[in-house]
Amino acid sequence: MAQRDDVKSYDIRTYGCQMNVHDSERLAGLLEQAGYVRSATGDEADVVVFNTCAVRENADNRLYGNLGHLASVKARKPGMQIAVGGCLAQKDRGEVQRRAPWVDVVFGTHNIGSLPVLLERARVQEEAQLEIKESLEAFPSTLPTRRESAYAAWVSISVGCNNTCTFCIVPSLRGTERDRRPGEILREVEALVGEGVVEITLLGQNVNSYGAEFGDRQAFSKLLRACGEIDGLERVRFTSPHPRDFTDDVIEAMAQTPNVMPSLHMPLQSGSDAVLRAMRRSYRRERYLGIIERVREAIPHAAITTDIIVGFPGETDSDFEQTLEVVREARFASAFTFQYSKRPGTPAADMPDQLPKAVVQERYERLIPLQEEISWAENRALVGTEVELLVAEGEGRKDGATHRLSGRARDHRLVHFGIGEEAGADLPRPGDAVTVVLTQAAPHHLIADGVDGGSAIRTLRRLRSGDAWEARQGVPAQSKPTVGLGMPSIGVPAPLPAAPTCG
Repeated sequence: MAQRDDVKSYDIRTYGCQMNVHDSERLAGLLEQAGYVRSATGDEADVVVFNTCAVRENADNRLYGNLGHLASVKARKPGMQIAVGGCLAQKDRGEVQRRAPWVDVVFGTHNIGSLPVLLERARVQEEAQLEIKESLEAFPSTLPTRRESAYAAWVSISVGCNNTCTFCIVPSLRGTERDRRPGEILREVEALVGEGVVEITLLGQNVNSYGAEFGDRQAFSKLLRACGEIDGLERVRFTSPHPRDFTDDVIEAMAQTPNVMPSLHMPLQSGSDAVLRAMRRSYRRERYLGIIERVREAIPHAAITTDIIVGFPGETDSDFEQTLEVVREARFASAFTFQYSKRPGTPAADMPDQLPKAVVQERYERLIPLQEEISWAENRALVGTEVELLVAEGEGRKDGATHRLSGRARDHRLVHFGIGEEAGADLPRPGDAVTVVLTQAAPHHLIADGVDGGSAIRTLRRLRSGDAWEARQGVPAQSKPTVGLGMPSIGVPAPLPAAPTCG
């Protein structure tokens, strides 16, 4: 259907962590409530919004490079507007418009709800708008949201962070921790389930310190258990916890609540106590490994992932070897690995003994193959087992060529599964659940292929979440019941793509 000439289109470009991804859903909801429509792929939008990250050095380079490219687009497209928000905008403030004077609006992390008003003001007054607030105006979850997935959703339980990690600028940009009340969170989850969502990810800068603001140290484990009581909610994840606040009551809640996924992202950052002390991380190697051990005792099949920073100021060869030792012992399913980059405004940026790039690169190139080898071995151990997948959208770039679809197992591992060359109309939809037997492994995914090129699907459950996805496509939902191929199945949902965290 052709777009009316008086309707303006928007495009949101998101950098950074899951918090930014969810904030972008809110920005989209705000713009659509104000009458904008999402631009078609490849079209030049009337409004381009950059939701930025300030955690890594190349975030600046990417933003200003993209802004430079858009200058010529804006020059030939009268009425086009460009807005910059997020952590980098909160940090750079007026510097954004000094370096890119063609930017119309700059807004921060605490006032994303102001975007439509700022765009209109810039249009009417014909001058750039800069609005940065020093504290949160309203909890973002009160804002309209255009969710990217019909079957999986982010749910913020807190914003901000009370930690003071020396490498991280996020607390100064997002403020101290603010917690939502449990009843408000659960009402949002119930509403999402009513819309067809079957998986939620509880989201916070330090998710398991939830409750600090209202004085309940076990609030997070109680919240997990309460999510387990919501009918129709089949999978619950959370990100990102901090080892300091990760207590045994959370482990017990994970193990005892059936819909909490056996998936845990636990940031390590370094395996050296000396480096952890310099990072101002309030745990040490033995405490961290103790958490991993207790999780595996309670949930033997848990897939544990992590974050690791290589080349922090003052890191010695011995320090780095200690990180490798922890990686070997912990046997992570996967890891987000980063080369340390200096961030102005953080204590680490002014520390002595900043390491040469060549040293950091050499260490990084030793860590990557070690973790890849471990990830591959952990995945190979799963070959031959039956798993249930929530069928996902857009997770397999080669699915069309390989006659496969993709989904996530209950431990959040990515699985590509065969549907056969003669696949007909009875295919699972994103949001449906299938069971398959794993046949091959790679470091970053698993494969389930059928015999002689046939379908790998053993059972198929058509879910409300699949109906919700189909309704988004403008196609009537099928009314026929589940197609079972023999074995009973369990659990269901599919997650959004993983993004690096700042925990």
